[in-house]
Formats: sequence, structure tokens, C-alpha cells
Amino acid sequence: MPADGTRHRSARRGADRADGALPTRDIPSPNHGPRRNGARPDIVVLHFTGMAPDAAAIARLSAPESGVSCHWLIEPGGALVRMVDEDRRAWHAGAGAWGPVGDVNSRSIGIEICNTGTRPFAAPQMDALESLLAAILSRHAISPARVIGHSDCAPGRKADPGPRFDWMRLARRGLAAPTPPGCAGGEIAPLLRAAGYTGSDDADACLAALRLRHRPRARGPADARDRGIAAGLAGQAD
Repeated sequence: MPADGTRHRSARRGADRADGALPTRDIPSPNHGPRRNGARPDIVVLHFTGMAPDAAAIARLSAPESGVSCHWLIEPGGALVRMVDEDRRAWHAGAGAWGPVGDVNSRSIGIEICNTGTRPFAAPQMDALESLLAAILSRHAISPARVIGHSDCAPGRKADPGPRFDWMRLARRGLAAPTPPGCAGGEIAPLLRAAGYTGSDDADACLAALRLRHRPRARGPADARDRGIAAGLAGQAD
């Protein structure tokens, strides 16, 4: 696997890039493989590393025994680390689903952001993420509505990028789905599934994942606002 990864990186060095000439260094991870069944990336999954110091996260993502990796990592100062070429299947999402997609790794590009999940994301990181996302969405013709968090595709199992992440900033720049306005009636479970939350059969876990991103202060049973957000997201996914 390491030798195979080296060949791919040598052949494609510079093909995957972020616009704006952001500082980028290559730390190849051996933890990747071919995208299954000829899949092409049409989802971007955002993560926080959840580790400190940041070097520990890079070490884990590049260690063969860890079994995890990502395509890109963003350091606190905004520098990028390219770990797996975008045409390869990085091991970042694990078990989960988004809409009808069960093998999220084969259909996605994974971006890890150095953050423990307990502190605000640094401005240089967000600036770098915007440039990187814009380049990825353009390069692969991915809709902003398909930029999701790890918590979105793995409800109840993952919480990243967490409540401190500025989704509204990405939405304002057309790099993620905005939170829909309005309210709606009906059962919450089918609305959540239609919005893409298929990674768990537990409707409460899916509701918590939706709220983590769109209503982080909301508590209690699902209400009309939750149903309106889910219905609006389902419309954006069409």
C-alpha cells in the first residue's frame, strides 16, 4: 500500500490543489484505495481532528496501523497538508450514509481541520477552507448542498465538525447549504430521511445531528422549525 500511494502521488503531484496558492505540503498517508465501482466524488465531508497537539493528528492520519486518513488537513495557521490524492478513496467517514449513498468514502473528499472541537476555528483556517472548498467544488462539479459534516453522515456516532464550526459563513459564500427558513408539519423521521439523514435508524440521533449544524441551541422534542429545516434541506437536495 505505501508503494502504491507513492506512485499515485508522484504521478499526480500538483493536480489536486487549492486556488490562491495556499501553502501546501505533502504528507502521504498509506491508508487509501481505489474508489469502488468506478465512483466519483460528489460529497465533501468536513471533520475536526479532535486531537492535540496538531502534530499528533497528522501522525495518526499518516500511520499505517491507524487505518484512517483524509484527503486534506488544514493546520491552525491555514497551511494545507495533502495526504491522499482526490482520485483515491481515503478512509475518513467510516460507517454511515448520506441519502442513498452507503459507501460515503467512495463518493467523498474528506477534509480534516485541526481543532479539538472545544475552541473556535481560527480565521486563517476558515479562509483556507473557503479557498480549498471552492477549488474542490469546481474541480468535481459538486453542489454546495453536498458539503456535509461527519455528524451528518454518522448521526449518533460522530459530532464533528461540532457546534463551534461556522456553517453560516460557508453558506453565505455559496460553499454549503444555508439553513432553510420556515416551519412545517408532519412526522419528523421521513423529513429527516428526505433531507439526507440516513446514516442511522434512530430518529432522535438524526434530529440531534440536524440540530448540531442548524440549531445548536435547540432542545427537546422535534418542533415545527426542525420540520421546516428538514423539509427545506430535502428541497435543496432535489
